[in-house]
Amino acid sequence: MGDAAVGARSGGGDGWRRRSAEPDPQDRGEGVAPESDPEGSGPADGAPGEGGGRASGRGRSNQQMRSFWKELPLLVVIALVLALLIKTFLLQAFSIPSDSMQNTLQRGDRVLVDKLTPWFGAEPERGEVIVFHDPANWLAGQPVEEPNAFQKVLTWVGLMPSSEERDLIKRVVGVGGDTVECRGTGKLVVNGVALDEPYVFPGNTPCSADETGQFKVKVPEGYLWVMGDHRQNSRDSRYNQDDPHKGMVPVEDVVGRAVVKAWPINRWGTLPVPETFDQPALNK
Repeated sequence: MGDAAVGARSGGGDGWRRRSAEPDPQDRGEGVAPESDPEGSGPADGAPGEGGGRASGRGRSNQQMRSFWKELPLLVVIALVLALLIKTFLLQAFSIPSDSMQNTLQRGDRVLVDKLTPWFGAEPERGEVIVFHDPANWLAGQPVEEPNAFQKVLTWVGLMPSSEERDLIKRVVGVGGDTVECRGTGKLVVNGVALDEPYVFPGNTPCSADETGQFKVKVPEGYLWVMGDHRQNSRDSRYNQDDPHKGMVPVEDVVGRAVVKAWPINRWGTLPVPETFDQPALNK
C-alpha cells in the first residue's frame, strides 16, 4: 500500500455535525501634497523655480522610502502572525503525497482544510474527506526528511509541508454507532445499506480487506471508520484493525475537513459530500 504522510501548508470528506487589513504605507501621511505659495511670489529663498521643485520632490520621495524601510519589518511580522493565525484557526493547506485518494485527489494536489468548524463543536460526517493525525503509527516505516532551519521557519508559519506532522487524508465512511461491513458482494454496506460509490478508483473492489473480501465492524462513539478512494492502494481502517483503536480514528485526532482542491489550478474544485451518503436509511 502506498500511503504516506500528507504534508501541511497554511492557506483545507457538506456539513459537520454541531459540536484587519494593513493600510497601504502610502496612506500613512507621508505622501502629502506640495505646499502652495500664498503670496504667488514663486519659489522661496531664491531657489530656482523648477530646480527647487525637483529637489523638494526628491526629498519627499527619499523620506517616503526611508519611512517604508522602517515599517517593512513591522509589516513582515504582521504578515507572519496573520499567516500563523489563519493556519491555526481557519484554513490550512496540505499536499497529497500518495495515490490512496485517486481519482478524487492526485499525488501533488494541494487541498485547503477547514479548521474553523470543529472549534464550534462540529464533528465529521459520512462522505467527508478529512485530514487527521496518525492515530496509531499507521505511517510506520515511512521516511522522514530532516528540514533545515529556513524550512523549519516556513513550516512554523505553514508555508511549506511539515516533516514532523504525521497526517493522513481519507474519506469518512462510518461514524460513531454505525455498522460497516463487506459481505463479499463487492459493495460496502453501512447500517444495512449497500453504497453506490462512483468516486472509487475505476477497477477497484469497493470493500475488499483480505482474500475473503469480508469484514464487519461496529464504530464506537467518538471514532470514525475511514477509507481511501483508491481502495486497492490505501492502507486505511481495514488494514489497521490490530492497532489499539482497532482501525478507528479518534475524532479528537481530526485536523479538519478538506473542502477545496486549490492547486494545480487546472484541478481546482470543491470536495462535496457525494449523494451516496444522503440516503435517509443510513441514519438508524
